[in-house]
Amino acid sequence: MAKFQYIALDGAGQEQRGTIEAGDRAAAIAAIRANGLFPSAIGEVKGSAASAAKKDAKAPKAEKKGGVGSKQINIKLPKFLMGRVKQKDLTGFTRQLATLVNAGLPLMRCIEVLKKQKMAPAMMDCLNGISEGISGGATFSEALTAYPKVFDNLYVNMVKAGEAGGVLEVVLNRLAEFAEKAQKIKNKVKGAMIYPSVVLVAAIGITAFLLVAVIPKFQQVFNDILGGQSLPAITEFVMGLSDFVQHNGLQIFVGVVVLVVLYKMFGKTKFGAYQLDRMRISIPITGTLVKRTAISQFSRTLGTLLSSGVPILQALVIVRDTTANRVVRNAIQSVHDAVKEGESMTDPLASSGVFPPMVVSMVQVGEETGQLPDMLTRIANTYDDEVDNAVAGMTAAIEPALIIFLAVVVGTIVIAMFLPMIKIISSVSGGGT
Repeated sequence: MAKFQYIALDGAGQEQRGTIEAGDRAAAIAAIRANGLFPSAIGEVKGSAASAAKKDAKAPKAEKKGGVGSKQINIKLPKFLMGRVKQKDLTGFTRQLATLVNAGLPLMRCIEVLKKQKMAPAMMDCLNGISEGISGGATFSEALTAYPKVFDNLYVNMVKAGEAGGVLEVVLNRLAEFAEKAQKIKNKVKGAMIYPSVVLVAAIGITAFLLVAVIPKFQQVFNDILGGQSLPAITEFVMGLSDFVQHNGLQIFVGVVVLVVLYKMFGKTKFGAYQLDRMRISIPITGTLVKRTAISQFSRTLGTLLSSGVPILQALVIVRDTTANRVVRNAIQSVHDAVKEGESMTDPLASSGVFPPMVVSMVQVGEETGQLPDMLTRIANTYDDEVDNAVAGMTAAIEPALIIFLAVVVGTIVIAMFLPMIKIISSVSGGGT
């Protein structure tokens, strides 16, 4: 008998951990299910008696073969060289697998067909492991649990629900659509931040160059020609700033590094992480975008899980664990606790301060009519459109603001340098007459 460690969810959606003894992996999974649990990850304990016996049994066979020529050498790329599975690779795999399953091919045949295609090494490694797991008697969802960094709880539980309901191809299509829409929103937000980031970096670089390389030369010229005469206040300010940057460059750099480190350390604390997440959804312009994105993700994920047959409590646990913002995560936990006590989702959603009245009302209607998954999907579609509008509005507001900021900074420096030049030209012209 081998010993297996497992992570499973109970009927209330709570995570349970433990060990169990069984003849093999399939028997261990069956025993866990018999206890009313739903395994999400399982692995054999290294160094168990059964593992040692297997190794001892295999050792004499290796000696009998003997000889270098009889050994089979398998060269496998190390995992750290494979990289990680990109979201677009996972989405492509899911879409293609859904098409093949929908065409009526057996699952193992679908996996073998996909393995013949050109894929990233990390994705190919996952396919090989999944194929071996299914061949060993595991279900598709159980084979996916061996790669938690690639297939998260959302993916595994939806596949599990699709297997139980005999609608795996439908679930895979939903997963592919979910991933594509999530990636689309993510790309739009990233794209909207590219231009402002470039302008901001350019402004900082140009300002630093002027303060360090250009202004000192003007300062020397002014001292030589004006001989210590008073300069305009704006010129004195810019030259003083230039002197400060030149003589305290190292201190400024160290100060910036210290602030970044303190920010990171504060963000790793429970209190700090919560406060930063609260700040992210409270900032006037970007906070609206973050909140709408979180609501869209919550609605689409929960709606997709419920429509795939995942129990409501388990679905809420999965949504909570896949939500990055801690304020939204706490709100979802409140909803889970209320539903666990037999209450409605409406009150904790309304009291959280995160979800607007329209969302609360639509969820209430969905609960009353029994159409909650459909209503959640409609909410997600609505907020996807609002995210698009928010991104467009933010881009339209930030671009001119940054251009004005850059013009003001550079213009101030240019004016500060040219005001003394005007005084020099006037004095020269007056002296010539």
